[in-house]
Amino acid sequence: MTYNISEEVELLIKELERLGVKQDDGSYVTTFGEVFHDSRIEQMFESLVGILKAAKKQKAIDFKGEMLFQGVHDKVEIRLLPLKK
Repeated sequence: MTYNISEEVELLIKELERLGVKQDDGSYVTTFGEVFHDSRIEQMFESLVGILKAAKKQKAIDFKGEMLFQGVHDKVEIRLLPLKK
C-alpha cells in the first residue's frame, strides 16, 4: 500500500472548506476542536495531526504552533489559505 500525503492534504482542504467560515480574503477559518470532533473527518484520517502538519508545511493551511493536541488546542484557529493564482 502506498501512502500519498498529497491526496490526504487535498481531502483535508475540502473538509476545511466545508467546516470553515469563508473570510473576505478567500481563506476559510475553523478551530482545531471543530475539525478534531467532526465525525466525518475522524473517519477519513487515521492521523489528523500528521495531515495538518503536512498541510502546514505545504503552505495550504496555517495555525499557531508546530503541533496541535486534543483538548489543549481545541480553540486554536486553523486557516485554510486561499489558492495563489
